[in-house]
Amino acid sequence: MALRANWRGFLKVAELTCPVALYTAVSTSDRIALHTLNRETGQRVRRQFVDSSTGDPVESDAQVKGYEVAQGEFIVLEPEEVASAVPDSDKTLSVRAFLECGDIDDVYFDRPYYLAPGDRNAVDAFTLIREGMRAKGAAALATTVLFRRVRTLLIRTHGDGLIATTLNFDYEVRSAVDAFGDVPELKIKGEMLDLARHIIKSKLGKFDPTAFDDRYEAALAELVKAKLEGRPIEAKRPPKAANVVNLLDALRESAGVKSAKAMATPKGKAASAPKKSAARTKAKPKTAAARKGSGGSTSTRRKAS
Repeated sequence: MALRANWRGFLKVAELTCPVALYTAVSTSDRIALHTLNRETGQRVRRQFVDSSTGDPVESDAQVKGYEVAQGEFIVLEPEEVASAVPDSDKTLSVRAFLECGDIDDVYFDRPYYLAPGDRNAVDAFTLIREGMRAKGAAALATTVLFRRVRTLLIRTHGDGLIATTLNFDYEVRSAVDAFGDVPELKIKGEMLDLARHIIKSKLGKFDPTAFDDRYEAALAELVKAKLEGRPIEAKRPPKAANVVNLLDALRESAGVKSAKAMATPKGKAASAPKKSAARTKAKPKTAAARKGSGGSTSTRRKAS
């Protein structure tokens, strides 16, 4: 089935104009949809807006938008006033600049769209723009009014077409300092770093989206199927709790390397216990520093990039 364009307009690069169409690249329409039902009647229930003070239902023609300026105090915005804030659209996707494909932090990426020629007459101009960008390894920054807002889009080559990804606004992206500000600066070196490099190298691969399953969607589909067939629903077993191990030992185990202590112990024989002295000496209490240093677990946190 042919895709339906979400938006049609013109891609403009300097004085070159090309009719284009935007198509949604990502869709959730194939996910299993669950509805809210009345348990007693088995019928669907509908949401209804009610007045928070009186509890009375409010019909759609009596509903209006408002901005809360204080607790329980609102400024009413009429529909025509809200509509006047929507920017005028000339349906033009204007390229403001070209840049390297990796120049934009992907934390700003919002939603991808396929950008294709708007009609057969646009193929020549579209191909010229696409191949020019591919030859330079460049991406384009463009702006247009999309879904009632002025949006910035990053346009990149993609096979026979282009990918236009809407970008988040600066005020929408939270500062990384808020997340990483408390991460201490640690230096990892020696065997731990070598083991980490080895594990990463041994697991190098390529991204294959078909290799990843939506386990929740699959489990939900199986649940619905079991219900339809009248089969009993098996209770899900809780996962086994993972043992807390020393970080270095965990790295060694992941890399398939035995610890020095384990390699020093002959196979099938337990390490001999130290001989007790005939004259027992009174053990000295450990200092706080010594007790702290004798802990069996080591943890580390990576440095924020």
